[in-house]
Amino acid sequence: MTHQQQHPKVDAFMERTQQWQSELAKLRSLALDSGLTEELKWGQPCYTLDGSNVFLLHGFKEYCAVLFMKGALMPDNDRLLIQQTQKVQAARQLRFTSMEEIQQKTEQIAAYMQDAIEVEKAGLKVELKPVEEYVVPEELRIRFDEDAALREAFEALTPGRQRAYLLHFTEPKQSKTREARIEKHFPRILDGKGLNDR
Repeated sequence: MTHQQQHPKVDAFMERTQQWQSELAKLRSLALDSGLTEELKWGQPCYTLDGSNVFLLHGFKEYCAVLFMKGALMPDNDRLLIQQTQKVQAARQLRFTSMEEIQQKTEQIAAYMQDAIEVEKAGLKVELKPVEEYVVPEELRIRFDEDAALREAFEALTPGRQRAYLLHFTEPKQSKTREARIEKHFPRILDGKGLNDR
C-alpha cells in the first residue's frame, strides 16, 4: 500500500500528546500504510474512505487503541476486538498497553485495518438495536403519563436521538439523578432537539 499524506492537524495532535506518543506514532504509520485518508475528528486521528469513517486512534489512561467504527462486522479470528461497553453496538477496539505489544502484533493490526476497509467498501451496515428494545426508565414513564406533550415530542424524535436520551437517562444508579437528567432535558425534547444538538 502507498503511504498516505500526513494531515497537519494530526501532526499537531501527535506533538501535543504526552501519553502513548510512540505507540500512537507506530499505529499512525500503520494507518497511513493502509491507504486511507488521514483526518482529525473528535480530536483524534481518524482514517476515512471516500468520506466515511473507518477507524480512529485514541489513548486512554490505561491503554491506547485503534477503534474500528464497524468492528462488530469484522472477522475476529484472533479474538482481539473489544467492545468498550455494553452500550456500544457497532465499534470495537484493538487495545495496547506497550510499544512491544504493538510491534509483536504489527501484521495482525495491519490485517485488521484491511478487514475494516473491506467492510466499508462492501457497504455493510451494523443493524442497531431498535429503540423499542431499550429500557425506558420508570422516571421517564411517569413523566410521559403526566405530560402527553412530552411523550409526543419524544416519539417524534429520530430513533438515534431517542436512543441517546434513553442511554443518558438510564445511566445513573440513583432515581433522583435520573429525574434530574430528565428534568434538565425536558425543554430540549419539547423543542425536538437531540441530547447533543446545539
